[in-house]
Amino acid sequence: MNTKPQSIFKKSPESYWIASTNKTDYPSLKEDIDVDVVIIGGGITGISCAYMLIKESLKIAILEASFIAQGTTGHTTAKITSQHGLIYGKIQDQMGLELAQQYADANESAIHEIKKIVEDNQIDCDLIRESAFVYTQEDKYIQKIGDEIKIASDLGIKADYVEEIPFPLSIKGAIRFDNQAQFHPRKYLLSLAEIINNKGCHIFENSRAIDIEEKDNNYIITTSEGKKVTADKVIIASHYPFYNKQGMYYARIYSERSYVVGIKAKEKYPGGMYINAEEPTRSIRQQKYENGELILIGGDHHKTGQGPDTIKHYETLIDFANSIFTVEDIPYRWSTQDCMTLDGIPYIGHFTSGTPNIYVATGFEKWGMTNSMVSAIILRDLIVKGESKWQDVYSPSRKTIAASTKNFIVENLNVADRLLDGKLSILPKSVKVKPGESKVLKIDGERIGAYRDEENKLHLVNTTCTHMGCELNWNSAEKSWDCPCHGSRFSYEGDIIEGPAIEPLGTSNDVNTIKKLFNEDF
Repeated sequence: MNTKPQSIFKKSPESYWIASTNKTDYPSLKEDIDVDVVIIGGGITGISCAYMLIKESLKIAILEASFIAQGTTGHTTAKITSQHGLIYGKIQDQMGLELAQQYADANESAIHEIKKIVEDNQIDCDLIRESAFVYTQEDKYIQKIGDEIKIASDLGIKADYVEEIPFPLSIKGAIRFDNQAQFHPRKYLLSLAEIINNKGCHIFENSRAIDIEEKDNNYIITTSEGKKVTADKVIIASHYPFYNKQGMYYARIYSERSYVVGIKAKEKYPGGMYINAEEPTRSIRQQKYENGELILIGGDHHKTGQGPDTIKHYETLIDFANSIFTVEDIPYRWSTQDCMTLDGIPYIGHFTSGTPNIYVATGFEKWGMTNSMVSAIILRDLIVKGESKWQDVYSPSRKTIAASTKNFIVENLNVADRLLDGKLSILPKSVKVKPGESKVLKIDGERIGAYRDEENKLHLVNTTCTHMGCELNWNSAEKSWDCPCHGSRFSYEGDIIEGPAIEPLGTSNDVNTIKKLFNEDF
């Protein structure tokens, strides 16, 4: 099969996890309510937190901006592993052996807890045990892999060195973690949501939180529809925190996009989960699919709203798939968004040192399956017991953040550069917009994003991000407007796809403006 025809890209990207499961239909918040804990975000983190807290006889509500388990959770590669690249050597160097031990214990415990939840509740989610490998094709990573094996072993994780993996790739060496796992994340989470809903947890979809106000030792969370939830405690599990009043998370998190192609191959998949140590990232795993298997090839990450034409990333992954498999079909492709922290460790715990009853879980890098369960355990313990045995390594206020000052400066210079680039960029003189094409135009001093769909309908929006005023860039692969500063994403109609933005884009579709678009001399 020719696996690079344009027909592959005529179909919109679609996640297998979402396509293979039923849509959810939980109600939106239609009246003001009081609860013990409100959880903002209905992905794997929010649902896992609710599962842990509902067992503590607490009254819980989840506010989800769109539909549960459909954001980053619905677009993951779903590896349940404590092997997060060459992470343990990095933590030991930055934070010391004690905090590296906390990270190892937390993620090993998360694997065990997920397996236990599946077994206890008899959840059919394609959970299987697999070994996880990190391999390298470059000499400079051989020593790092050797060091990682030693450190992981010292931390109690069974790690072995291997010289080959079962693909036609010439590797220099690899590390193998046994007793890891993979699953279908939506099957798991939709079952978990049903369980907590039956136990009294309120799940509200299409209920976007836009503000948090403290009043009388309680917190009042307001939705975009003006409804209010009053709670003793708040967990922000919305991926990128929407709450900007404290914590400065917008200055110490950046967003990356990465890509997945789901292929059917002639060869039988040999087992295992794989990722390389170097750049560009290449991730490989399989998933049970129809009468065979779907092989997921992922990677090729870049900062959101930055880089070349996004379709090229899919093409690169298809080329890689063709190099190791006889590809027969590519039924699925999708992309995802990850929040990256300054030091590579998630922020899980008190939102700030001065907000004892607001909690956050974000910055999972590309390892959200185990870190989401870690979040649920840590936040349950902080809320119920006042402390957690893993809180130090994950604390958003950890002292070791100071060691990442250089990353902080670099990242915020990047944001400033992108802000200025957007404001000063030269806009095209031509205003002709063909079907399937987009352009950024300037009309009466206003930057307007124009996209004409395949049915010849023109969609116009103001391209200034409603979060902090950066100028958006067009994402051709996803047909979206993406922010290069903080990762907000909007549909070509201006609706929010991804936060931290809480307001949609302004539309520019009045008659006079449309006429100007077709005037070559505007």
